[in-house]
Amino acid sequence: MGWTIGIIGGSGLYAIEGLEQAEWRRVDTPWGSPSDEILFGRVGEIELRFLPRHGRGHVISPSEINARANIDALKRSGCTDILAISSIGSLREELEPGRFVIVDQIIDRTQGRVSSFFGSGLVAHVSMADPVCPRLSGFAAAAVARAGGKVADGATYIAMEGPQFSTRAESLLYRQWGADVIGMTALPEAKLAREAELPYALIGMITDYDCWRESEAPVEVSEVIAQMHANGDLARRTVAEFLRALPSERAPSPIDRVLDHALITDPARRDPALVAKLDAVAGRVLG
Repeated sequence: MGWTIGIIGGSGLYAIEGLEQAEWRRVDTPWGSPSDEILFGRVGEIELRFLPRHGRGHVISPSEINARANIDALKRSGCTDILAISSIGSLREELEPGRFVIVDQIIDRTQGRVSSFFGSGLVAHVSMADPVCPRLSGFAAAAVARAGGKVADGATYIAMEGPQFSTRAESLLYRQWGADVIGMTALPEAKLAREAELPYALIGMITDYDCWRESEAPVEVSEVIAQMHANGDLARRTVAEFLRALPSERAPSPIDRVLDHALITDPARRDPALVAKLDAVAGRVLG
Protein backbone atom coordinates (compact mmCIF):
# COMPACT_ATOMS: atom_id res chain seq x y z
CA MET A 1 0.00 0.00 0.00
CA GLY A 2 1.27 3.47 -0.84
CA TRP A 3 1.18 6.71 1.15
CA THR A 4 -1.27 9.54 0.61
CA ILE A 5 -0.24 12.26 3.04
CA GLY A 6 -2.68 14.95 4.09
CA ILE A 7 -0.93 18.11 5.26
CA ILE A 8 -2.84 20.65 7.32
CA GLY A 9 -0.97 23.90 7.76
CA GLY A 10 -0.50 27.55 6.92
CA SER A 11 -1.27 29.11 3.58
CA GLY A 12 2.36 29.21 2.39
CA LEU A 13 3.18 25.57 2.99
CA TYR A 14 1.76 24.37 -0.30
CA ALA A 15 4.82 25.82 -2.11
CA ILE A 16 6.62 22.50 -1.64
CA GLU A 17 9.76 21.75 -3.62
CA GLY A 18 9.19 19.00 -6.17
CA LEU A 19 5.39 19.11 -6.08
CA GLU A 20 4.06 17.71 -9.37
CA GLN A 21 0.62 17.60 -10.99
CA ALA A 22 -0.58 20.27 -8.56
CA GLU A 23 -4.28 21.08 -8.78
CA TRP A 24 -6.64 22.78 -6.33
CA ARG A 25 -9.93 20.87 -6.08
CA ARG A 26 -13.15 21.52 -4.23
CA VAL A 27 -14.16 18.62 -1.99
CA ASP A 28 -17.72 18.61 -0.67
CA THR A 29 -18.57 16.93 2.64
CA PRO A 30 -21.80 16.16 4.53
CA TRP A 31 -20.39 18.18 7.44
CA GLY A 32 -20.25 21.46 5.55
CA SER A 33 -17.40 23.23 3.76
CA PRO A 34 -13.75 22.62 4.64
CA SER A 35 -11.47 25.59 5.21
CA ASP A 36 -10.54 25.79 1.53
CA GLU A 37 -10.07 23.74 -1.59
CA ILE A 38 -7.55 20.91 -1.30
CA LEU A 39 -4.32 20.96 -3.28
CA PHE A 40 -3.82 17.55 -4.93
CA GLY A 41 -0.34 16.64 -6.12
CA ARG A 42 2.54 14.25 -5.69
CA VAL A 43 6.21 14.27 -4.71
CA GLY A 44 7.93 11.30 -6.29
CA GLU A 45 5.78 8.28 -5.46
CA ILE A 46 4.02 9.97 -2.53
CA GLU A 47 0.55 11.36 -3.09
CA LEU A 48 -0.07 14.69 -1.35
CA ARG A 49 -3.23 16.48 -0.23
CA PHE A 50 -2.71 19.94 1.26
CA LEU A 51 -5.38 21.88 3.16
CA PRO A 52 -4.78 25.41 4.52
CA ARG A 53 -6.27 25.18 8.02
CA HIS A 54 -7.40 28.81 8.17
CA GLY A 55 -8.07 29.12 4.43
CA ARG A 56 -5.72 30.83 2.00
CA GLY A 57 -4.96 34.27 3.40
CA HIS A 58 -5.74 33.15 6.98
CA VAL A 59 -9.41 34.17 6.99
CA ILE A 60 -10.91 31.67 9.49
CA SER A 61 -10.56 32.08 13.26
CA PRO A 62 -9.46 29.01 15.28
CA SER A 63 -12.89 28.76 16.94
CA GLU A 64 -14.65 28.80 13.57
CA ILE A 65 -12.63 26.13 11.75
CA ASN A 66 -14.92 23.35 10.56
CA ALA A 67 -12.61 20.56 11.67
CA ARG A 68 -15.12 17.81 10.86
CA ALA A 69 -15.35 19.01 7.27
CA ASN A 70 -11.55 19.29 7.05
CA ILE A 71 -10.87 15.75 8.24
CA ASP A 72 -13.73 14.25 6.24
CA ALA A 73 -12.49 16.03 3.10
CA LEU A 74 -8.98 14.66 3.56
CA LYS A 75 -10.30 11.14 4.19
CA ARG A 76 -12.59 11.48 1.17
CA SER A 77 -9.54 12.56 -0.87
CA GLY A 78 -7.80 9.26 -0.16
CA CYS A 79 -5.47 10.26 2.68
CA THR A 80 -3.83 7.48 4.65
CA ASP A 81 -2.10 9.74 7.20
CA ILE A 82 -2.10 13.38 8.33
CA LEU A 83 0.83 15.65 9.12
CA ALA A 84 -0.34 18.81 10.88
CA ILE A 85 1.88 21.89 11.15
CA SER A 86 1.00 24.87 13.30
CA SER A 87 2.46 27.87 15.10
CA ILE A 88 2.57 27.61 18.88
CA GLY A 89 3.74 29.44 21.99
CA SER A 90 6.37 28.10 24.38
CA LEU A 91 5.83 27.46 28.08
CA ARG A 92 9.45 26.39 28.68
CA GLU A 93 12.63 28.46 28.69
CA GLU A 94 14.55 25.81 26.74
CA LEU A 95 11.94 25.78 23.94
CA GLU A 96 12.88 29.05 22.29
CA PRO A 97 11.20 30.81 19.35
CA GLY A 98 12.35 29.24 16.09
CA ARG A 99 12.55 25.72 17.52
CA PHE A 100 10.18 23.04 16.21
CA VAL A 101 8.59 20.51 18.53
CA ILE A 102 6.96 17.15 17.88
CA VAL A 103 3.84 17.02 20.05
CA ASP A 104 3.06 13.73 21.78
CA GLN A 105 0.35 14.72 24.31
CA ILE A 106 -2.52 17.20 24.28
CA ILE A 107 -4.60 18.82 27.05
CA ASP A 108 -8.01 20.09 25.98
CA ARG A 109 -8.94 23.62 27.10
CA THR A 110 -11.22 24.40 24.16
CA GLN A 111 -14.85 25.34 24.74
CA GLY A 112 -17.88 24.28 22.71
CA ARG A 113 -16.09 22.94 19.64
CA VAL A 114 -17.72 19.92 18.00
CA SER A 115 -15.20 17.17 18.64
CA SER A 116 -16.76 13.99 17.22
CA PHE A 117 -18.29 12.62 14.05
CA PHE A 118 -20.44 10.34 16.17
CA GLY A 119 -23.38 11.13 18.44
CA SER A 120 -26.98 10.26 19.20
CA GLY A 121 -28.02 7.52 16.80
CA LEU A 122 -24.52 6.12 16.42
CA VAL A 123 -22.27 6.26 19.48
CA ALA A 124 -18.56 5.43 19.31
CA HIS A 125 -15.66 5.73 21.74
CA VAL A 126 -12.07 5.72 20.46
CA SER A 127 -8.99 5.79 22.69
CA MET A 128 -7.06 9.06 22.84
CA ALA A 129 -4.52 7.90 25.41
CA ASP A 130 -1.79 8.49 22.85
CA PRO A 131 -3.25 11.15 20.54
CA VAL A 132 -0.54 11.10 17.86
CA CYS A 133 1.00 8.38 15.74
CA PRO A 134 4.51 7.47 16.98
CA ARG A 135 5.64 6.24 13.56
CA LEU A 136 4.60 9.41 11.77
CA SER A 137 6.00 11.56 14.59
CA GLY A 138 9.36 9.83 14.27
CA PHE A 139 9.46 10.56 10.55
CA ALA A 140 8.55 14.20 11.30
CA ALA A 141 11.31 14.68 13.90
CA ALA A 142 13.92 13.25 11.53
CA ALA A 143 12.68 15.52 8.73
CA VAL A 144 13.12 18.68 10.84
CA ALA A 145 16.68 17.66 11.66
CA ARG A 146 17.51 16.92 8.01
CA ALA A 147 16.04 20.28 7.03
CA GLY A 148 18.52 21.98 9.36
CA GLY A 149 16.13 22.88 12.18
CA LYS A 150 16.29 22.48 15.93
CA VAL A 151 13.72 19.96 17.10
CA ALA A 152 12.41 18.84 20.49
CA ASP A 153 10.97 15.34 20.16
CA GLY A 154 8.03 15.07 22.55
CA ALA A 155 5.99 17.89 24.09
CA THR A 156 2.65 18.34 25.84
CA TYR A 157 0.40 20.82 24.02
CA ILE A 158 -2.33 22.89 25.68
CA ALA A 159 -5.16 23.42 23.21
CA MET A 160 -6.80 26.70 24.24
CA GLU A 161 -9.93 28.28 22.80
CA GLY A 162 -8.65 31.70 21.75
CA PRO A 163 -8.68 33.77 19.69
CA GLN A 164 -7.24 35.89 22.50
CA PHE A 165 -3.88 34.90 23.96
CA SER A 166 -3.62 33.59 27.54
CA THR A 167 -3.80 35.59 30.75
CA ARG A 168 -0.61 35.45 32.81
CA ALA A 169 -2.43 33.37 35.44
CA GLU A 170 -3.46 30.83 32.80
CA SER A 171 0.02 30.67 31.32
CA LEU A 172 1.58 30.07 34.75
CA LEU A 173 -1.08 27.45 35.55
CA TYR A 174 -0.38 25.54 32.34
CA ARG A 175 3.30 25.40 33.26
CA GLN A 176 2.35 23.92 36.64
CA TRP A 177 0.28 21.29 34.83
CA GLY A 178 3.39 20.16 32.95
CA ALA A 179 2.44 21.60 29.59
CA ASP A 180 5.29 22.59 27.27
CA VAL A 181 3.62 24.48 24.44
CA ILE A 182 0.30 26.17 23.71
CA GLY A 183 -1.84 26.57 20.62
CA MET A 184 -5.42 26.90 19.36
CA THR A 185 -5.89 24.29 16.63
CA ALA A 186 -4.73 20.79 17.61
CA LEU A 187 -8.18 19.96 18.95
CA PRO A 188 -10.61 18.76 17.83
CA GLU A 189 -8.39 18.08 14.80
CA ALA A 190 -6.47 15.21 16.42
CA LYS A 191 -9.61 13.61 17.89
CA LEU A 192 -11.41 13.68 14.57
CA ALA A 193 -8.41 12.24 12.74
CA ARG A 194 -8.41 9.33 15.18
CA GLU A 195 -12.13 8.70 14.60
CA ALA A 196 -11.45 8.75 10.86
CA GLU A 197 -8.72 6.12 11.35
CA LEU A 198 -6.04 8.51 10.10
CA PRO A 199 -2.66 8.39 11.89
CA TYR A 200 -1.85 11.99 12.90
CA ALA A 201 1.38 13.78 13.79
CA LEU A 202 1.82 17.41 14.82
CA ILE A 203 4.84 19.62 14.22
CA GLY A 204 4.64 22.79 16.30
CA MET A 205 6.65 25.85 15.23
CA ILE A 206 7.43 28.05 18.23
CA THR A 207 6.82 31.75 17.64
CA ASP A 208 6.89 33.22 21.17
CA TYR A 209 7.10 32.60 24.92
CA ASP A 210 3.38 33.20 25.61
CA CYS A 211 3.14 35.51 28.68
CA TRP A 212 4.48 33.51 31.64
CA ARG A 213 7.77 35.44 31.73
CA GLU A 214 6.51 38.15 34.05
CA SER A 215 9.54 40.41 33.59
CA GLU A 216 8.84 40.74 29.86
CA ALA A 217 6.06 42.29 27.80
CA PRO A 218 3.26 39.94 26.74
CA VAL A 219 3.24 38.46 23.26
CA GLU A 220 1.93 40.65 20.43
CA VAL A 221 0.59 39.37 17.13
CA SER A 222 3.23 41.34 15.20
CA GLU A 223 5.97 39.29 16.90
CA VAL A 224 4.12 36.08 16.11
CA ILE A 225 3.76 37.00 12.44
CA ALA A 226 7.43 37.90 12.15
CA GLN A 227 8.51 34.56 13.61
CA MET A 228 5.96 32.71 11.47
CA HIS A 229 7.60 34.13 8.36
CA ALA A 230 11.02 33.17 9.70
CA ASN A 231 9.77 29.62 10.32
CA GLY A 232 8.16 29.32 6.88
CA ASP A 233 11.21 28.30 4.83
CA LEU A 234 12.22 25.69 7.38
CA ALA A 235 8.67 24.32 7.46
CA ARG A 236 8.63 23.90 3.67
CA ARG A 237 12.03 22.18 3.73
CA THR A 238 10.77 19.92 6.53
CA VAL A 239 7.72 18.86 4.52
CA ALA A 240 9.90 18.10 1.49
CA GLU A 241 12.30 16.03 3.61
CA PHE A 242 9.40 14.24 5.30
CA LEU A 243 7.88 13.21 1.98
CA ARG A 244 11.19 12.18 0.41
CA ALA A 245 12.16 9.92 3.31
CA LEU A 246 8.94 7.92 3.65
CA PRO A 247 9.38 4.19 2.93
CA SER A 248 8.19 3.17 -0.51
CA GLU A 249 5.55 0.91 1.00
CA ARG A 250 3.23 1.91 3.83
CA ALA A 251 2.99 -0.85 6.44
CA PRO A 252 -0.38 -1.03 8.23
CA SER A 253 -0.83 1.01 11.42
CA PRO A 254 -3.00 -0.03 14.40
CA ILE A 255 -4.75 3.34 13.99
CA ASP A 256 -6.04 2.14 10.60
CA ARG A 257 -8.56 -0.07 12.44
CA VAL A 258 -9.46 1.79 15.64
CA LEU A 259 -13.17 1.66 14.81
CA ASP A 260 -13.21 -2.14 14.88
CA HIS A 261 -14.10 -2.08 18.58
CA ALA A 262 -15.32 1.51 19.02
CA LEU A 263 -18.93 1.40 17.82
CA ILE A 264 -21.34 0.72 20.67
CA THR A 265 -24.83 1.37 19.25
CA ASP A 266 -26.86 -1.72 18.30
CA PRO A 267 -26.83 -1.95 14.48
CA ALA A 268 -30.63 -2.21 14.49
CA ARG A 269 -30.90 1.13 16.33
CA ARG A 270 -28.43 3.17 14.29
CA ASP A 271 -29.66 6.41 12.73
CA PRO A 272 -29.60 5.92 8.93
CA ALA A 273 -29.02 9.64 8.34
CA LEU A 274 -25.91 9.68 10.54
CA VAL A 275 -24.69 6.43 9.00
CA ALA A 276 -24.97 8.06 5.57
CA LYS A 277 -22.92 11.09 6.70
CA LEU A 278 -20.18 8.74 7.91
CA ASP A 279 -19.64 7.13 4.51
CA ALA A 280 -16.05 8.38 4.20
CA VAL A 281 -15.04 8.47 7.87
CA ALA A 282 -16.42 5.07 8.91
CA GLY A 283 -17.55 3.38 5.74
CA ARG A 284 -15.03 0.58 6.31
CA VAL A 285 -16.90 -0.66 9.41
CA LEU A 286 -20.42 0.44 8.48
CA GLY A 287 -20.46 -1.44 5.21
